Amino acid sequence: CLLWLRKVILILTKYYHADSTKVLESSLWRSGDYGTTYTKLNLMPGTTIIVTNFYICPSNKRKVILISSTINEREQMLFISTDEGASFQRQPLSFTLETLLFHPTEEDKLLAYSKEAKLYVSTDLGRKWTLLQERVTKDRVYWAVSGVDVDPDLVHMEMQDSSGGHLYVTCLIQNCSDKMVTAQFLGKIDHNSLSVQNDYIFVKVTTGNRTKHYISYRRNEFVQMRFPKYALPKDVQVVSTDENQVLLALQEWYQTDTYNLYESDPQGVYYSIILENVRSTKQPEENVLIDVLEVRGIKGVFLANQKEDGKVTTLITFNKGRDWEPLAPPTTDMNGKPVTCKQPDCHLHLHLRWADNPYVSGTVHTKDSAPGLIMGAGNLGSQLVEYKEEMYITSDSGRTWRQVFEEEHHILYLDHGGVIVAIKDTSIPLKILKFSVDEGHTWSVHNFTSTSVFVDGLLSEPGDETLVMTVFGHISYRSDWELVKVDFRQSFPRQCTEDDYDSWKLTNLQGEHCIMGQERTYRKRKESSLCIKGKSYTSALTAKPCQCTEKDFNCDYGFERAPSLKAEGDHCFPDFWHDPDAPPDNCHLGHTYESSTGYRKVVSNVCEGGTNKEQSAKQHSCPLLPPRGLQLGIKGQMLTVAPGDDITFVVHQEQGDTSSTRYQVDLWDGVRAIYENLTVTDEPIQHRYEKPGVYRVSVQAENSAGQDRATLYIQVTTPLQEVHLEVVPIAGRNQLVNLTAVVLPADANLTVFYWWIGDDLQPKLTLENSLLTRFPEEGEVSVTVQASNGRSTVQDSKTVRVYDRFQVIPLSFSPNLDRFNPNIPEWREDVGRVVTKILAKVTGVPQDSLVTMVKPGLPTTAQLYVLPPEGVPAKRSVFVDKVHTLFHTYTQTHTSTQKIPVQQGCVYAVNRCAFTDSLTRPWLRFRKLPGRNVYAQMHNEKEQEMTSPVNHSDDTQNIIQGEEFIDDDLDSVKKRHLHFIYLFYSFC
Repeated sequence: CLLWLRKVILILTKYYHADSTKVLESSLWRSGDYGTTYTKLNLMPGTTIIVTNFYICPSNKRKVILISSTINEREQMLFISTDEGASFQRQPLSFTLETLLFHPTEEDKLLAYSKEAKLYVSTDLGRKWTLLQERVTKDRVYWAVSGVDVDPDLVHMEMQDSSGGHLYVTCLIQNCSDKMVTAQFLGKIDHNSLSVQNDYIFVKVTTGNRTKHYISYRRNEFVQMRFPKYALPKDVQVVSTDENQVLLALQEWYQTDTYNLYESDPQGVYYSIILENVRSTKQPEENVLIDVLEVRGIKGVFLANQKEDGKVTTLITFNKGRDWEPLAPPTTDMNGKPVTCKQPDCHLHLHLRWADNPYVSGTVHTKDSAPGLIMGAGNLGSQLVEYKEEMYITSDSGRTWRQVFEEEHHILYLDHGGVIVAIKDTSIPLKILKFSVDEGHTWSVHNFTSTSVFVDGLLSEPGDETLVMTVFGHISYRSDWELVKVDFRQSFPRQCTEDDYDSWKLTNLQGEHCIMGQERTYRKRKESSLCIKGKSYTSALTAKPCQCTEKDFNCDYGFERAPSLKAEGDHCFPDFWHDPDAPPDNCHLGHTYESSTGYRKVVSNVCEGGTNKEQSAKQHSCPLLPPRGLQLGIKGQMLTVAPGDDITFVVHQEQGDTSSTRYQVDLWDGVRAIYENLTVTDEPIQHRYEKPGVYRVSVQAENSAGQDRATLYIQVTTPLQEVHLEVVPIAGRNQLVNLTAVVLPADANLTVFYWWIGDDLQPKLTLENSLLTRFPEEGEVSVTVQASNGRSTVQDSKTVRVYDRFQVIPLSFSPNLDRFNPNIPEWREDVGRVVTKILAKVTGVPQDSLVTMVKPGLPTTAQLYVLPPEGVPAKRSVFVDKVHTLFHTYTQTHTSTQKIPVQQGCVYAVNRCAFTDSLTRPWLRFRKLPGRNVYAQMHNEKEQEMTSPVNHSDDTQNIIQGEEFIDDDLDSVKKRHLHFIYLFYSFC
């Protein structure tokens, strides 16, 4: 990266990892003498840092900001200079910066975009940062445009709302909270579609397979861009927004590698075709290059490559697309010999490619300070040939051309084109450059280095008057950069005077001087004068208006020339779908309008008097038009709001008379109103819904000519706080399992549930909070549920263990426990863990083989899952049988008539929401119940027989060892369940 600040040059070198784009090391160099000497800057002595990029303030070139990080990328920082890089101040960052955007006119204001899609602002040159917004689209952020936006602190941005859609919003940097952003477009827009260019703002909206493009002129209301009715655009690329007009390339439904060029009226609404089938090339990341180039320095001149029947030819227009002609071939080659290329079968064709390297010219080079001077690479023939890149030059803006080189060269203009520098575009090292001081008529060779270098780029001092340049490159691919200063000032001993200039008139290919409604005269330095044009040089001399002729008018919207009707010349015919006598959309009752003649004056054409092809003899009175295209939206675009939120409804009508139309508004909660002239006065409809629900808001527009209606559904709901997934922890293979999502708050409405089961990436969608499913395979299965109601989304996950064989035993508890059951998931989970732990201690059964799930609701009940031990075949084993035998025996032994203490201890009742067998949790509070023993009373539900105690430890040992598997009927044990009279257990 190179940066030239007057006499100062800053150079950033970066070394990349061979297999990635990661920067491993960087160096920053500074020259204060036009590149004669360089000093390496050490920004942080003793610390290795990586400088990834730098930015220069457009309104004060002395202010420079570097983006850097430590070698491990753990710490990112800025280095700020206010003296052209002579000194830097380090400023740490609390976010991961991706790009910076200086304010165009206020030098200390910056926008910063982070890798987390957050937008920050600084008003003190990056020393302090404030978060503006989140979920902002990269490269879709714009500062206010001077002379168009009222407040210079306004920021345009595309951002994502909570539902995933994208909005065009604006805000002031002083307050850009969600409540302070203003939605400037009624509805959601396509991702990456916002573009702010001068007077115009562009967005697009895709519905189904149809895309509509909208434009705002000078920040007025958005209107749909009107292309020919059956253009059906697949893609639209804006080429230019200069001189109060939009020039764009539109790919129609039948095109694949070509676009059609269209130009607009001053408001950018109505478009007429000016050139068909312009070649396009797809680039990485879905970028598209259109082969059209605006020639800088002379307004209205464009070059384009047209592709028809597989052949590519280069065309030029001098009147902004009204007329296109092939380029005239030179009469001689670079050696002065006559060429065999004769019109109309042979022309000059140019490659119109942009350079990937920002430090070299593209295949065609023009400059504002050198009007009329164009250098380009191409060939002579019937069509453009990809591999032929001979160099041609014109000094009269494309009327006549000369060949200068046989191979492509990189071009640099110095001193307003007074010196043209050319270096061959080649992969071999070079030591010479060529330069011309007479607009390419003669060329001199200069050895800029004694050792050949691979040239990476050319750089000149900012400004058009410079005669100093730098060639940079490398001797080998492993060497450091080589920078060579080339100073042409010694070749020009004096400043130019008026006697050193000649004048020339701009002329098109037909020899006409009246172009874009005026005769323009320019001046250029005489070939014999070796002098410096300098800062005060201006190329334009005079501009004399011409009388208007037919050539100053183009076809109006809905009209086009018929190429097949050569006899009709420049006559514009209406398209079959267009009615020239139809009233315009903004026609109001009581006013008049003229039928279109089929012509409109070329925008920025300044001809006067003469022919006026726009003037129509047909005058019509505006009829009363019925309302059409009625739209109802919300400012801010949130169709889901909370009770009590302020809502501003916006009404827009695309067609029809608004001045005599009544608008009946029904807000669906008993509030109704009638408005007059609503869309003209832009009177807001403000409302607030207090109760949750769905409200069908409607607006009916009606006048004596007809009516239209628009409806909008508003969801008023409280944000979701959390969701809890209720599911059995153990499930049988291929058995039905109920999944239930418990949402808080319980009265939340309009909730949609998304269920992910296992590794399935496609969720199941339900409007109910439950789902029945089966698990076909054994093992652990993850289940996730998301609950969404438009304002918020919450999620919970559980893991279900799937077995082919296991046993479920119902459990119930003493009614005393219900007094302490708050019926929340956390309490049930904690109680389940305590029950499992106690049962494992009481019975001697391994804790891993028991799972207790406490059910929601009252009375408090649970299910005990008895699992087979790890590593055994999937058949019922003696282990499961003996567990049931053990519980049955223990039940028979510990009846209400014989209470056997499990362990002497203290009895506690839970005062909050959970049980525990340890007092180490400080957030649990217990209330002591003195004078009782802890015991478990279990009894058989069918009989109350007394049985003698058994030796649990011996029985458990046999269970753990395992025995042969048997397939006994399980029905005899399915009815057994355990009753826990007291379960208030803790160690004293």
